[in-house]
Amino acid sequence: MADEQEAERGLPSESQYDVVVIGAGPVGENAAGYAVQGGLSAAIVEAELLGGECSYWACIPSKALLRTPQAVVDARRLPGVTAEYDPQEVLARRTYFTGDWDDAGQVDWAEGAGIAVLRGRGRLAGERTVEVTAPDGSTTVLRARHAVVLATGSVPVTPPVPGLDTVRTWGSRDATSAKEVPPRLGVLGGGVVGCEMATAFARLGSQVTLFNRGDRLLPSTEPVAGERVAAGLREAGVDVRLDQGIDSVAPAAGDAITLTAGGGTIEVDELLVATGRRPSTHDVGLDTVGIEPRELAVDESCAVAGAEGWLYAVGDVNGRALLTHQGKYQARIAGNAIVARASGAAVHTGTWGEHAATADHRAVPQVVFTDPEVAAVGLSSAQASDAGITARTVEIDIAVAGSSLHADGYAGRAVMVVDTDRDVLVGVTFVGQDVSELVHAATIAIVGEVPLSRLWHAVPAFPTISEVWLRLLETYREG
Repeated sequence: MADEQEAERGLPSESQYDVVVIGAGPVGENAAGYAVQGGLSAAIVEAELLGGECSYWACIPSKALLRTPQAVVDARRLPGVTAEYDPQEVLARRTYFTGDWDDAGQVDWAEGAGIAVLRGRGRLAGERTVEVTAPDGSTTVLRARHAVVLATGSVPVTPPVPGLDTVRTWGSRDATSAKEVPPRLGVLGGGVVGCEMATAFARLGSQVTLFNRGDRLLPSTEPVAGERVAAGLREAGVDVRLDQGIDSVAPAAGDAITLTAGGGTIEVDELLVATGRRPSTHDVGLDTVGIEPRELAVDESCAVAGAEGWLYAVGDVNGRALLTHQGKYQARIAGNAIVARASGAAVHTGTWGEHAATADHRAVPQVVFTDPEVAAVGLSSAQASDAGITARTVEIDIAVAGSSLHADGYAGRAVMVVDTDRDVLVGVTFVGQDVSELVHAATIAIVGEVPLSRLWHAVPAFPTISEVWLRLLETYREG
């Protein structure tokens, strides 16, 4: 009755929940889901599609674009195999996996799990208070008894290239949701998005030119990863320009775009700007609770510093590890911590504790779905050195019976970084065809801090690519 009277007077309606989550991507869904599983009530607020960036514009559609062409290329590496694919069918399969950008299924899941769903833009409006502005302009105020969780993700960073604002450009969303394959595609940026989309569109038929200001691709990985991915892109027909950014951009005849770089010009039909992302903290109302709208400082349970234990930030928004699976991991940690604190139970935030996102620092896995694939977890050799770890690095070819059978002319590399003081792995990188499925074994070894003397007894099955583990350990022992 009170809500109806407030609505009649033009005042915002108000509801109470134990937990209110702003942002309904995979990270926000996990935070709300774990709160509900722990016996708390939860509401989730989303301005776009439930399922978020990963489901509709990032991980899922990008991998759908990459999968069919890669499967065909891999098959052709075996003698006697002929295979083809239809680019339009690849685009159609991508659209299938996004549900044609309809989130009805995600809404059904959330509501079926007991999570209240509110459509609109949510922002903080004071301690434990969220104001939701619906698409029709109406406003609802949500009060959180225990916690508010920010899961607002990240947004693209646009570089200061002269003329960039005078032309139509693609962001990652435009690339992964494209309805047609452009004849000529320019890609600015040699990180994961730039490399994966250059691979995808070259395979779909675009003439691709990739510009990277640095001297190697994938700069946060082991050097061999960037080197081999650059070689793979060139083999796929991509013009890879290292140490060369774009100096200026201008409209060209028709809908084309002129790029000036390295003293020359080229024309493209679309320009993908893939120069990184930053946490989306600029318009979530942090000022209303006395917190600067910048990268948020959080503790190991992902509680925001200075918010007295009621405000949490999970996923890209806290800047710790901008990967969907790490965000979901943080959401599980935060959801369990909220439940524990709400019940007065002990909260364990020590290293590898139940309420500590320790893996963010020590065991972040990532796969780059280029050709070759890059699968890595933990620290690179350079990162281990920067962290002051006494480390030894072993790098070998992936040349075992399993890889030889897997593809003719199989070429891959494996890199293992060992903390010699503790005799445990701190980083592993694989580069090669189908190495993505190797990374979880490395993740378990790092998280479990398995001594190399014990890892020696983990016998790889024959004949598999995993035999490389034995070769790595043998090389380490011989050294």
